[in-house]
Amino acid sequence: MITFGQQAAMASGGPPVPRATHLTTKVELTISCEKLMDMDVFSKSDPLCALYINTSGSQWYEFGRTEMILNSLNPKFAKKFVIDYYFEIVQRLKFCVYDIDNNTYDLSDDDFLGELECTLGQIVSNRQMTRPLLLKDKRPAGHGTITVMADFEVLACRLDKKYLWWSDPFLEFYKQTETGWQLAHRTEVVKNNLNPIWRPFRIPLRSLCGGNVEIPIKVDCYDHHVSGSHDLIGSFKATLAEMQVGTHISPAEFECINPKKQNKKDYKNSGVIFLLLFITFLFIYTFLDYIMGGCQIHFTIAIDFTGSNGDPISPQSLHYISPEGYNEYLAAIWAVGNVIQDYNSSKMFPVFGFGAQVPPTWQVSHEFPINFNPANPFCEGIEGVVHAYRQCLPQLKLWGPTNFSPVINHVACFARQAIQQNMASHYFVLLIITDGVITDMDQTRTAIVAASRLPMSIIIVGVGGADFSAMEFLDSDDRLLHSPTGDLASRDIVQFVPFRNFQVSGSLCPPQTLPPLSLSTLSLS
Repeated sequence: MITFGQQAAMASGGPPVPRATHLTTKVELTISCEKLMDMDVFSKSDPLCALYINTSGSQWYEFGRTEMILNSLNPKFAKKFVIDYYFEIVQRLKFCVYDIDNNTYDLSDDDFLGELECTLGQIVSNRQMTRPLLLKDKRPAGHGTITVMADFEVLACRLDKKYLWWSDPFLEFYKQTETGWQLAHRTEVVKNNLNPIWRPFRIPLRSLCGGNVEIPIKVDCYDHHVSGSHDLIGSFKATLAEMQVGTHISPAEFECINPKKQNKKDYKNSGVIFLLLFITFLFIYTFLDYIMGGCQIHFTIAIDFTGSNGDPISPQSLHYISPEGYNEYLAAIWAVGNVIQDYNSSKMFPVFGFGAQVPPTWQVSHEFPINFNPANPFCEGIEGVVHAYRQCLPQLKLWGPTNFSPVINHVACFARQAIQQNMASHYFVLLIITDGVITDMDQTRTAIVAASRLPMSIIIVGVGGADFSAMEFLDSDDRLLHSPTGDLASRDIVQFVPFRNFQVSGSLCPPQTLPPLSLSTLSLS
């Protein structure tokens, strides 16, 4: 199967977008804008939104375009973008809004109204994101804003046979939100027909009512005008549960009411809409469901400062910072951290070191904050993590042994507290970066088996050229891990990544080429 990214790349001559080898899912994006710049003299702008995608770090590729809406500075686009979503890849998106002035396909001929650049992870974790539109030089594009809403395609509502008497009618279905009614679907226009039958169509349940069949849905019926000033024929509100009562023999029936005519004598309705629905419910809760449901990922980093890494002042050391300013540890932090940070609203990450002698007592510690502040071990953003690592490294004496269990038990303690306090929307990810030598294997196995019953996952990134067979053993993809006493893990929570597989001719590849993380590792089941 060729993905959308591969199709776009082949069309433009660029390389295909990387894709995961494990589970994928789809995200549906709905776009609207407000207060766009008016670029036309005798009318309002005719906006269109183009979506560009970048997962390679070098070049943008056009994914698709919305329809053009005539004479509108506050467009609500009906066409949605359905994108393959990979948690493990930073999917950079750019939404560009144009005022369409001609019939050519080339958008460079049209007036630029502003753009938004973000990641798909940011949209998914917020579900609805409103941001100012910016010009190419990053100045505000007037007072224009763009809103991007994400809906996970879980199931389809198939609506069939709707009858209405009017000319050129079409329907709009609206979802109720905290900020008002949000357009979920617009039908095609049926020309010159007072008793139209619209083509069957599909609406994701999340787009229509957020998965709650008792939430009201608003349906507006309009008479279409080419100018864009459509006349309202009438409206009705109903829940999906009420719409579901329709059968082949007796369709659900709703009167279409026009508020302007409601007070007129003998007014009954502006037509009747009949709904015959074929509904199939399929509830499969994936990692994306939890993220879009407001789940917060708490990301902890643990860094191996044992003597087996070598003296940091030596170019042969894994902790040696090159003249370019990075090493394998920094590259791993950037690659994994830039994926994870989109899903943590605070962008504050606790970072611990292990296996070093720590000032001022110079006792060996297997769980010390690299900012040397036990009361507040958090670093602000991935940039803060990198800064703390650089400041910490010269103050340590690399020592040993290499014990994983203390940091695993540390994070597990917080995951356990989340369960005890009924904080179901919190999930904990521990990233361990190590040179591969491990000296407390039995204690680590016990800690992992215990953590498998908690909302927690562990990513181990192996740096250097050591024997990683112990890490492979912990990453039990083909079997569940046992503790030394025979206890069986409830699920596989460890993903091991050998960083050396992504070195070319002895030099580091860009951080974004770190291999995809297994979504099964991050399962919240």
